[in-house]
Amino acid sequence: MCAARSAAEPTSGYSSRAVHCGVLYGEVMTVPQRHPPGVREVAAAAGVSRQTVSRVFNNHPSIRPETRARVVTAMTELNFRPNRAARMLTTARSRTIGVLTASSSSLFGPVSSIDAVENAARDVGYFLTIAHAVSPDREGLEAALSSLVAQAVEGIVVIAPQQRVRNAMAAVSVDVPSVTLHGAADEDGVCVDQLEGARLATKHLLSRGHRRIAHVCGPSDWFEARVRREGFLAETEAMGLRARVSEEGDWSAASGAAIAAGLLDNRGVTAIFSANDQMALGVLHVAHELGLRVPEDLAVVGFDDIPEAAFFWPPLTTVRQDFAELGQRCIARLVAQIESAPLLPRAPVAPVLVVRASS
Repeated sequence: MCAARSAAEPTSGYSSRAVHCGVLYGEVMTVPQRHPPGVREVAAAAGVSRQTVSRVFNNHPSIRPETRARVVTAMTELNFRPNRAARMLTTARSRTIGVLTASSSSLFGPVSSIDAVENAARDVGYFLTIAHAVSPDREGLEAALSSLVAQAVEGIVVIAPQQRVRNAMAAVSVDVPSVTLHGAADEDGVCVDQLEGARLATKHLLSRGHRRIAHVCGPSDWFEARVRREGFLAETEAMGLRARVSEEGDWSAASGAAIAAGLLDNRGVTAIFSANDQMALGVLHVAHELGLRVPEDLAVVGFDDIPEAAFFWPPLTTVRQDFAELGQRCIARLVAQIESAPLLPRAPVAPVLVVRASS
């Protein structure tokens, strides 16, 4: 803090009302406030009416292209940021989509899904607000939904990969359009074809001549984990092989390592398909500790293609999920419901096998 200047102190050239620490001696210095530009300023800069600016912002079809371009240029030059509250008052629409999630915010799949949904929503002029259910039961979900409804969301994306969350959601009434992300292919939602992804991974190992393949399972309460297990079993059984399936893990590298320690103790397994890349990382760690060469002694395939997968040692063969496409399809379906537009045919997003050195 600045100490008060005594009357005896020299002013060093300042007048008796010199500025010191932001204060004028003898009176309080006022600093004029610069308000952000509004519709009035944009209209003046573009030479149009305020109503025209509003129509441009709301994509009204009656605006001529040259007028729209002039207004957009003025918005850019003035760094205009529309006031959402004012817009909602004039249009009676929030253009806000809510996301309800009940999974860990640190897991790759849910985080990537939220990012993809937000990007897709922004591309079509919608905002995003997120509510995390503190507990995956009906009470927790109703509380999260209430917080979204209080923000006047026009639709809701439900990211609910756990079965217990789906069971709870079935008992909850949602009064706005909704789309489920990571649902089953036969549900009214949007998903990646998990079954096909698991079959691609298993076929790849079989094509390399492996017949003693084990599957490191994810948590059984998650839809993705169950379906990836089903895809693995379908391919191995089609080959007449006796499949080895582990106890369930929790998606972490630590659980993958713990499971691998049991699978590899007797050297009876030559290949492992892991339900996700993080658990595959744990498998690679244990293989190294046991002196197993990858892929010569043990081939490893993961699922997700997390950004780090290409930098594991050796680089990890895995199944890539196209989250950007998933988000775009999800938002397209939800916006179609919000705006009463025809729904496009629904199909799961196709996964892609990414072959690297671990197999």
